[in-house]
Amino acid sequence: MNQFRKTLIGAAAAALAATGALAETELTVYTAIEAEDLPRYAETFNKSHPDITVNWVRDSTGVITAKLLAEKDNPQADVVWGLAATSLLLLKSEGMLEPYAPAGVDELDPKFVDKDNPPAWVGMDAWVAAVCVNTIESEKLGLDMPSSWKDLTDPQYEGHVIMPNPASSGTGFLDVSSWLQIFGEEEGWAYMDALHENIARYTHSGSAPCKMAASGEIPIGISFAFRGAKSKAAGGPIEIVVPSEGVGWDMEASAIVAGTAHPEAAQKLIDFTVTKEASEMYNVGYAVVAYPGVAKPVEHFPEGLLDAMIDNDFEFAANNRARILEEWQSRYGSKSDPQ
Repeated sequence: MNQFRKTLIGAAAAALAATGALAETELTVYTAIEAEDLPRYAETFNKSHPDITVNWVRDSTGVITAKLLAEKDNPQADVVWGLAATSLLLLKSEGMLEPYAPAGVDELDPKFVDKDNPPAWVGMDAWVAAVCVNTIESEKLGLDMPSSWKDLTDPQYEGHVIMPNPASSGTGFLDVSSWLQIFGEEEGWAYMDALHENIARYTHSGSAPCKMAASGEIPIGISFAFRGAKSKAAGGPIEIVVPSEGVGWDMEASAIVAGTAHPEAAQKLIDFTVTKEASEMYNVGYAVVAYPGVAKPVEHFPEGLLDAMIDNDFEFAANNRARILEEWQSRYGSKSDPQ
């Protein structure tokens, strides 16, 4: 195509856009990504696709998962971008995802890609459990620095620990499902019974416990390492503890919702989520990303965390989600924050 023709086409497109004749597609995107990260993701995507508007619907992992399941027969979302892989495995089992192999998917670390061909979902990054301890408040109360999950059941911590509700928080669910894997079912529930005695409350946000520990509202918050690193970088007087038994983790992943009215635009968005550029953005807050060779050290990310990540059984977590949450609610829901 010669330069004159290119110029004509560009001018025509500009004219159509100016008159509103150039079609613009709006995608409804459900997400559990941290709210402060959403604008830069959309802005970067729109540099290549200015004709596609991303309308975010953002909430915690459990809320978004429940919303998608409730809308199964009448989907309202076009794309899910940044939801726990365990949730996407559940949606996949319900036939709610549209398989698609995005351009460049072969460049990703295989553990971040659904095993089916074409894959039903693709991963972005991983987030890992950790414990945020306010050193100033702990010292005031004479609390020892915990080093393990089981340390947190010590009576000295009664009323001084908070953690996320697994029904509403992906972080809370990865904690509970990982404890059942680390300790086994019987001992895992016994551990949570003992921990419950020390829990002041269960929040509906995975990041809230660490934020509250950093602000001094509570001495100890069970959260995730990324939030701890951000809080510490912002000046929070916290120590990020990696429990010695190992830590649970999950990955943020994305998928096209089956039945979308905008499949081509949805595919373009999923194509973007697996690019090197996107992984570079994920690495701003996550030390583990899907695109190999991209990850750079995250300030204040605790040493030894990656080695402490358990061999997480995502299929166990997804297949037993409803049973686990029902049991958890019957045992511990009385201390949960109101919705």
